Amino acid sequence: MAELNTGGGEGKKGGKKVRSKKQNAGVDLTAMVDLAFLLITFFMLTTSLSKPQSMDLTMPDKIKDPTTKPQEAKESKTMTILIGKDRKLKYYMGILKEPYQGVGPTDSTYGQNGIRKIILQKMANLKASGQVGKDGVVVLIKAIEEATYTDMIDILDEMAITGVEIYAIQDMTEEEKAVMQ
Repeated sequence: MAELNTGGGEGKKGGKKVRSKKQNAGVDLTAMVDLAFLLITFFMLTTSLSKPQSMDLTMPDKIKDPTTKPQEAKESKTMTILIGKDRKLKYYMGILKEPYQGVGPTDSTYGQNGIRKIILQKMANLKASGQVGKDGVVVLIKAIEEATYTDMIDILDEMAITGVEIYAIQDMTEEEKAVMQ
């Protein structure tokens, strides 16, 4: 950088000693700012952001042949879970009008000591009686309109935790709606 000295008495004879002006020491921060932006860019590009948590849902194939019959499940293996408002939960085995072993819709709760324990017991009973094949328990999940999204996710989590392989989300019938009221 060029500097122009403008002083008054350097060329005079018999003058006083000439002292140069002291300047404040300055640090050029341009390189540091460049480095900071390079590091920020590097870490932004190499860091993985939080991945959304999702559950795999297998949807059935579209039936191309109308003569194909739907898969039937035994009443002893079919459990229906009814989800109501205010985290109300009921379950029954078999058909609502004629429940399996005469036990109709029963109240339950979410979590380890609620529906999870019941599903695991049903799976253990089927295994002990030799009825468990590749299927296991078939769960039908039905919710009323007032049920919350959280309730549905909690039930789907229970399916994943207990290892239920076959479950379906269906609409509630009028009789089941009456039971949930």
